Amino acid sequence: MDQFTIFGCFIFILRSCSGTQLEEDYLKFPPGFSIGSASSAYQVEGAWNVSGKTPSVWDWFTHKKDSTVMDQATGDIACDSYHKYKEDIAMMKDIGFRHYRFSLSWTRILPTGFPDKISQEGLQYYKDLIDEVRRQGMEPFVTIYHWDHPEFMNRLGSWTNELMVEYYAEYARIVFRELGSRVKVWATLNEPEQNCRLGFAKDVHAPGINLPYFGEYLCLHNYLKAHARAYQIYNEEFRAEQGGQVGIVHLCEHFFPQPSHDLETSRIGFECGCGWATHPIFSKEGNYPQVMRERVNGNSKLEGLPFSRLPKFSPDWIKRIRGSSDFLGINVYTAREVRAMPREKNGIWPNDFGTELIINETWPVNTAWLRVIPQALGEILRRIRDVYDNPPVYIMENGATSAKGVNDYNRIEYLHDYMKEMLLAINRDGCNVKGYTIWSFLDSFEWSEGYTDLFGLVEVDFTDPNRKRTPRLSTKWLKKIMQKGRLINIKDLGQLN
Repeated sequence: MDQFTIFGCFIFILRSCSGTQLEEDYLKFPPGFSIGSASSAYQVEGAWNVSGKTPSVWDWFTHKKDSTVMDQATGDIACDSYHKYKEDIAMMKDIGFRHYRFSLSWTRILPTGFPDKISQEGLQYYKDLIDEVRRQGMEPFVTIYHWDHPEFMNRLGSWTNELMVEYYAEYARIVFRELGSRVKVWATLNEPEQNCRLGFAKDVHAPGINLPYFGEYLCLHNYLKAHARAYQIYNEEFRAEQGGQVGIVHLCEHFFPQPSHDLETSRIGFECGCGWATHPIFSKEGNYPQVMRERVNGNSKLEGLPFSRLPKFSPDWIKRIRGSSDFLGINVYTAREVRAMPREKNGIWPNDFGTELIINETWPVNTAWLRVIPQALGEILRRIRDVYDNPPVYIMENGATSAKGVNDYNRIEYLHDYMKEMLLAINRDGCNVKGYTIWSFLDSFEWSEGYTDLFGLVEVDFTDPNRKRTPRLSTKWLKKIMQKGRLINIKDLGQLN
């Protein structure tokens, strides 16, 4: 072997070692990075008519005789976390979580929906919950609204009615006033785009207002105004004293283009998906994405309508909404493919955006709607970095279902692979991600799927009146990760159980 060959081998070894070390560094969690898990009020609390609580829109929706929820399930008892929250929080502490994300029930705090009657018992429950989270060394990440407004507001049109903006703003003011000294991270609203699509363009979710291309646009329009009002209230009345952060949580998916070189269609998919609710707040110009406005406005005109189905923000509302978040919360689970659709003969797009969303049948299946595509998370984070000038991001939901029982190896693999993509985006690509939240801590009521989708790190026996909890294998894996401060492959851990 000549000296040049030896030198070449030496360089190859150095590069290999350097690459291994670099990979190892990439998989460390940054200093101060927060990992936690999540729930929402209707999905876990139960106690649906306790503490003066009045019916929410989801109480009404699940109690209907013609309920479309799987197995006619309700959240009447759910996980009974209203009574068992101390047990849940103790398990979170044992795992080593640094935060717990949960939501408030509007009607538990304001039984009439308005500040004329405040339930002190309902407020005390949340004060006790928050204090217990903090006592166990975690931060409460509190979502003010996770889809469960007072039922009577449904009869006023729910989020298609602009009155909801001020109804919600007054509720948020009470929450800030009563709980703000205990909370440093607030999310105003959860997944407005998902709620508006499934509850206002379809009848899959409450309130079941099936008005496609009208209801969903009106719904999200008012959601964004309500968020901006809450942010304004916090800034003007509470921020100086309480010093917290206020953001919003959006559902984001990545759209892989078909064919693969059609990056423009992938961009349109993002802007009309995640960007629908994100662009008005986080872009420099505000308002809905231009391509979305052009296509909806164009379709509306060609249909002969005297106005666009997409509502128009006034210059004042554009200004008030733009910049109205201290962070961007995102929920990421899966991905889809997207391809361009040609216009019809009359010039109309077959749908408002001129794109077709496709589930790739070769992708690994977790549940009916969730295909396992870890690289989608990295793609979303890099796109947010580039399009919205790298704002602080909290991943507020990411998770997968498992079968009954505690050996949830598929969940460990899912979380490992998605977290790896997140860490590469942070440590290699400079994405400004501050925290990661697993959906969900407990098996819970999963909306239209009832109790058939088991997302919990902890198994709940819904046939047991005491709702027995059993930690799954993934909790042991997560505990090791938290202890070591870096991502660990399950193959390196031996037999966890």
